[in-house]
Amino acid sequence: MTVSSGAVAPALPTTEIAVEARELYRFYRSGDEETLALRGVSVQVRRGETVAVLGPSGSGKSTLLVCLAGLDEPDGGAVHVAGERISHRPESERAHLRARRIGVLLQSDNLITHLDVRANVRLAQTAVPRAGGRGVDELLDEVGLAHRARALPQELSGGELARAGLAVALANGPDLLLADEPTGELDGAAEQRVLELLRSRASEGRGVLIVTHSPEAVRVADRVVVLRDGRVAS
Repeated sequence: MTVSSGAVAPALPTTEIAVEARELYRFYRSGDEETLALRGVSVQVRRGETVAVLGPSGSGKSTLLVCLAGLDEPDGGAVHVAGERISHRPESERAHLRARRIGVLLQSDNLITHLDVRANVRLAQTAVPRAGGRGVDELLDEVGLAHRARALPQELSGGELARAGLAVALANGPDLLLADEPTGELDGAAEQRVLELLRSRASEGRGVLIVTHSPEAVRVADRVVVLRDGRVAS
């Protein structure tokens, strides 16, 4: 594991980059108050690489993740995923690119509560036409949930919920996997299982970025990027 200042290496071929963000700024306003969530953050994740993003609460970690995913728009700077710009485009275009290129594992809201696990994964796969890739049953078997395919989200344990959310994030074989505190409420064995699954996806040539406070997640990362007050700490 190495600690990175977050500097971008411009000479790297585009085909080897899962995601690249350059000079991201994000401001939030409430009345007369303005919060500077990101202040010129640059970060790059290569294919086959796992990057952990650390920082105290309010440092901009989750804001960075949602900007990388195209779920929020930066006020300045740009994000490219697998060579395609996802920022500063209409939401419909961002959603289409996200469905094709990005898997997002959030702390909540990854699963639709009235659908069972299998239906949640199948629904995610209908977002874009698939040419090959893993089927629903194969994905559920890989994350160890084949026996819980017919269970509703509220019937799952914390570890099972995390793995079901991961199956949804992986449904379309994304180039980039973004995970926001994926092991935050898991015990040691469940945390290790989820981290192993994330690392296995990186070993297949995908880029993986994990926003985390977990020492175990840091140990499996190839690089660590630390944010403080909306900036990459040197």
